[in-house]
Amino acid sequence: MYLMTFMMKNSYVGYINRKHGVIETTITLLIKQGNVKIENKSVLKKDLLFFDSVDYIEPSAIKCDKIRYQRNNQSYRMLLNICRLVIDGLLLSTEQGMIKMATFLDDQRMSHLYEKFILEYFRYHHPELRANPDQVQWNLDDDNDTWLPNMITDITLKSKDGRVLILDAKYYGQQMQSNFDVQTYRNANLYQIYTYVKNWDKDQIGNVAGMLLYAKTSEEFQPANQFSMGGNKITVGSLDLNLPFNEIAGQLEKIVTDYFAEAV
Repeated sequence: MYLMTFMMKNSYVGYINRKHGVIETTITLLIKQGNVKIENKSVLKKDLLFFDSVDYIEPSAIKCDKIRYQRNNQSYRMLLNICRLVIDGLLLSTEQGMIKMATFLDDQRMSHLYEKFILEYFRYHHPELRANPDQVQWNLDDDNDTWLPNMITDITLKSKDGRVLILDAKYYGQQMQSNFDVQTYRNANLYQIYTYVKNWDKDQIGNVAGMLLYAKTSEEFQPANQFSMGGNKITVGSLDLNLPFNEIAGQLEKIVTDYFAEAV
């Protein structure tokens, strides 16, 4: 909710392609929700005036993944992904055809939307870091890569001076794993980010870092640590999404500052 109202208040409206009713539909759905704060509804109702010539689209008919972006509509790509978060992730249709807020969400779906939000944030606010999913090439002694799996990052940030940060966005109901009452980080996640970093940094320069960025949960313990592994920095952290958008942005900006202060 904070994401939606912030984006609508920060000049994205002017770039909207009138052929799409995705944003108008999302605003309308949110206004109808009983658990949306009155002050947020007030902002959304004002924003809805920009869409008086746009037709409402049934949520089930909206295919956000079919929208194509060109130079003239790249500016609201992030906003449309937030709409997708609302429509695909937070709204469920009841048997009576009514729309209601979901009380729980599938981890796999939310993980994808969480990843997309972070990616689009960095694409929009830090184009100089060329945020993209990237394929990591195996660091082989020969050309025999038969049957080796592809390694695709969630988000890779690359500065002009050659520094690289590989971000793995993780969304779980529970962030830690437990074995014989001993809690540890999820081993598969650490193995994955370590493998990405070490294979990217083929020359062992140490200019490639990795970060596991978990969505913060209500658990008492939130993963936070930093390791030096074979000359590369691996960080484990969490992003608190239960905050106003400017504070969420502040957390993401701190990541940029910590890794790319001189480059940006």
